Amino acid sequence: MTKKRTTLIIRITLLVGTIVSLFFVPWLLVKAWILPLPDTLQEQLDEAITHGFDGIIVCIDQAGNPPQYLASGWHNRESRIPANPKALFKIASISKLYDAVAVTKLVSDGRLSLDKTIADYLPNLVGRIENSDKITLRLMIQHRSGIPNFTDAPNFWSAPTQSYEESLALILDKPANFEPGEDYEYCNTNYLLINKIMDDVLGYENFQFIQEEILKPLNLDNTFRSLHDVNIDDVMSGYHVGHPYDLKEDEHGMLATAEDVGTFLRALNDGSLFEPEEQEIYASIYEYEHAGWVPGYQSFAKYHKDLDAVVIEFYSTTDPKLYNWNLSEIINSRIVKILRKQKNL
Repeated sequence: MTKKRTTLIIRITLLVGTIVSLFFVPWLLVKAWILPLPDTLQEQLDEAITHGFDGIIVCIDQAGNPPQYLASGWHNRESRIPANPKALFKIASISKLYDAVAVTKLVSDGRLSLDKTIADYLPNLVGRIENSDKITLRLMIQHRSGIPNFTDAPNFWSAPTQSYEESLALILDKPANFEPGEDYEYCNTNYLLINKIMDDVLGYENFQFIQEEILKPLNLDNTFRSLHDVNIDDVMSGYHVGHPYDLKEDEHGMLATAEDVGTFLRALNDGSLFEPEEQEIYASIYEYEHAGWVPGYQSFAKYHKDLDAVVIEFYSTTDPKLYNWNLSEIINSRIVKILRKQKNL
């Protein structure tokens, strides 16, 4: 077979593969990706609403520029209340960044050890969680424990657990997914146990420690432990495709404004949140950006070094197949492209 013919066959194969793959990709994602890039961020948010999001909040903290707080869509679609960039939002797994910082400070103070195990801290779980004598605090923080994820339990999100005991019961006596340290698997059970360990070591709820060591020093007055601590009207409504009701009143942990999350993420990335020895510990155990998802709420917190910009995005619509997650990532990338374009003008 000649080289020219081989090249032609490869090109035809790639073309067929592209056509087939596009057939299975929702056209809404393709449309959002190929549309001309708007000139302004507000135009991009307004365009995203036409793709099916009920509400969007964006906060941008870029060095050399005033902070930007933008919103589009609805704060509450039933009441036709416009989206408010200062609304409270359920930040879901972004809270793991705060947990990792708290662990870092406790390790630095000598109250926790990254090398101690579940068996050391929670001896009652020996024999109930496989490899409890091998799974260290470090492995849990890094999602390398092999413990099953309690939120993967069948139909979990239709009736979420409301306590440590209920959540833990979903994975007790289950086989490990892999040997500790041998693989990576994102797992909410890791942080369920980490929070319990912090509570036990402190002798009180670890969110109080987070308030004292993280929130107060940064003047984060709009970050809260749960819905019980806020005015419900200040919380952005959340909607899940196929579910007829507003999910705002479902309890799913921490809430914050985009501004507060942005301030926290800036301090996390520039190191001002840490003492020197704490910075070294944190850098060895966890990441500097995160995303979060619970029904009705998806959130993204990322620092873009080339722009020296923290970008926070909140979306108040989710769906069972996670198309909206993929769509939001496309919107996120377009927001950054607009920022780069504006920087180069």
